[in-house]
Amino acid sequence: MPPVVAKIITDIALDREFDYLIPGELAGRVRIGSVVRVPFGRRWARGFVTGLLDRSDFPNLKAIESVTGDWPLFDPPMLRLARWIAEYYAAPFESAIAAILPAAVRRVGAKFKEQLVATRCEAALPSPVEEAALAKKSPKQAAAWAVLKERREMTAAALAEAAGVAPDGLRRLEQKGWITLGKGVIRRNPHAQMTVLPTSAPVLMDEQAAALAAIRAEMAAPKPGVVLLHGVTGSGKTEVYLAAIQTALDAGRGAIALVPEIALTPQTMERFRGRFGETVAVLHSHLSDGERHDEWQRIAAGQARVVVGARSALFAPVRPLGLLVVDEEHEPAYKQDESPRYNARDVAVMRGHLESCAVVLGSATPSLESYRHARAGKYRMVKMLKRVDRRVMPRVRVVDMRIETEKAGAAHLLSQDLVEAIRLRLAQAEQTMLFLNRRGYATAVMCPLCGHTETCPDCSVKMTYHKQSELMMCHVCGSIRKVPVLCSNPDCKAPNVKMTGVGTQRVEAAVRKIFPKARIARMDSDTTGAKDAHAKILGQFRRGDLDILIGTQMIAKGLDFPNVTLVGVIYADLSLMMPDFRAAERTFQLLTQVAGRAGRGDVPGEVLIQTYAPFHPAVQSSRNADFDTFYDQEIEMRREMRYPPFTRLTTVLFKGADEVAVEAGSKDFAARLKANLPAAARMTGPAPAPLAKAKGQHRAQLMLWAASAKEYVPALRALLKAFKAPKGVSISVNVDALSLM
Repeated sequence: MPPVVAKIITDIALDREFDYLIPGELAGRVRIGSVVRVPFGRRWARGFVTGLLDRSDFPNLKAIESVTGDWPLFDPPMLRLARWIAEYYAAPFESAIAAILPAAVRRVGAKFKEQLVATRCEAALPSPVEEAALAKKSPKQAAAWAVLKERREMTAAALAEAAGVAPDGLRRLEQKGWITLGKGVIRRNPHAQMTVLPTSAPVLMDEQAAALAAIRAEMAAPKPGVVLLHGVTGSGKTEVYLAAIQTALDAGRGAIALVPEIALTPQTMERFRGRFGETVAVLHSHLSDGERHDEWQRIAAGQARVVVGARSALFAPVRPLGLLVVDEEHEPAYKQDESPRYNARDVAVMRGHLESCAVVLGSATPSLESYRHARAGKYRMVKMLKRVDRRVMPRVRVVDMRIETEKAGAAHLLSQDLVEAIRLRLAQAEQTMLFLNRRGYATAVMCPLCGHTETCPDCSVKMTYHKQSELMMCHVCGSIRKVPVLCSNPDCKAPNVKMTGVGTQRVEAAVRKIFPKARIARMDSDTTGAKDAHAKILGQFRRGDLDILIGTQMIAKGLDFPNVTLVGVIYADLSLMMPDFRAAERTFQLLTQVAGRAGRGDVPGEVLIQTYAPFHPAVQSSRNADFDTFYDQEIEMRREMRYPPFTRLTTVLFKGADEVAVEAGSKDFAARLKANLPAAARMTGPAPAPLAKAKGQHRAQLMLWAASAKEYVPALRALLKAFKAPKGVSISVNVDALSLM
């Protein structure tokens, strides 16, 4: 007997499923993942089917009115994953469903683009005599026919433009019976402009072959597990991924490869499409809604078997799934910053478990969590400690900026060693990358007389000066203000405010002044806002049209440019100054990753790290890419302080325009939660958040600590459902928070 009741979740965030009758005429069409229209209160609502039942405990059920679309948008395995996300990350079920389905797919009216298409009629091809007659009588119609004779099918607009023919001319060709004109689906292709040459698999080095064998063994296991591929920069991890994906394809299965930064996607796409052709799809936030919709539908239809993309590509509907790759698995970019605040790396491990699919986590600088799992035997550890083709690791020099300042009598942005190294590369027609993880020109606008610093009125942060626009910008809320002529301290009002601190714009200005003939570009969020800006800048650099590339962490990882022989790190200790327990780990990862951009070709590379803390363990370990030494030191500090990975950290953030209401709401919530927490969990706070005000909202935060999130998440979820926050106060939960900020 077919099910007669459907459990449905609506697009209203109530964190609750509702029972509806399945009318006889819809029997067989209502399935898990179907989009339906249902009566909801006094209105109609759109919902997703999340369960099918033979009966319901509720009387007088309303009936489903209609089913939208021919196919469900998700299947039972993906539904199980969404339920796990909602439970583990203490998020409403609706937000978990929204996470697994792109907005471009689930929104009302989402559909393929249709255009008028001209198609060659195979059944009534004209004779050479007829073609010659048309060429004499109407050359433009003849030109259109010649184009279509070669192409068989193309949009009417493109054909008219190519042949210079008017729409009436195409209609006359249709009347002759040579072509047909009709509505057709046009794929919005995000890489239509990308020209890719096919490539073949190279012979793998010994370490690569051993890594591939380990991954294949895991893929063939009855219960595939997780492989941590710890390979130094330039060791050829991507080639191992490609070979493992080919194994999945040969077995009739698909694969997903995640990269942390959109900047990496064009280069990764080139390598993947070169190997696998049109079966590769791409998913990331810089696609248009139409492109994202069409790529997702292509995957769902089985036309694309390999998916490459950023965090959300994890949920691509690849069936059956044979391999999940998370490249640069340590990257914080894999953590979602809105509900549900999932970590794509951890959800990938769970998806692999639910779908019996092997998962590969790759990094030159693994997260402490993943490395601890591997050392404990929970993950299979594979190491690649040599660069491919016998290329040597770059020579790393640490420049003590304290000595540099003393010698020069003043603090300079670029050390003399770095200036000379850049000059040498320019003379040798080699390329340089300069890294500073802070955008803007000056990080503070300050009065030299009273010390007053210009701050954002809506956020508790300093305004950053941007020279190009000659404006101050808040990097939290994005607000923009003019630079004051006088100090804005009412007790001072002195003229001549000064710009202090350093950002990528200032580095660019300094480098242009020292090397006026060099071809220079900057890559940060100020220069890459436009569509395809990442690909454009990186394309120029790859072609050799640029000598020096200056950038933030966008240029720090994953990029492979053989002609880069010098990497300069400016203010390497910036991230060490963050008041966060992961500061040393992030500094080591960034320095090691950015250093790895040098010497990836035939010429050995050099790295200069400028720092005021030359003897810090993170700086010293990065000199030799010595992960094990850094790990052994850092893990002991974490163990002693009871920080992750020895505990699970969750932050609960309270925000609101009324500071008193935020404080009262956070204290009330904390008191109720504490009363229901087990002894194994501890709570700290609430207290003002490290960023006490952002976008006009006052912020308070409490933190939960336990060996497992299961110790406190049930009590937290229960309270979130029952708690009524003061008016204007919102609550957000971040399970497995990566930072205290």
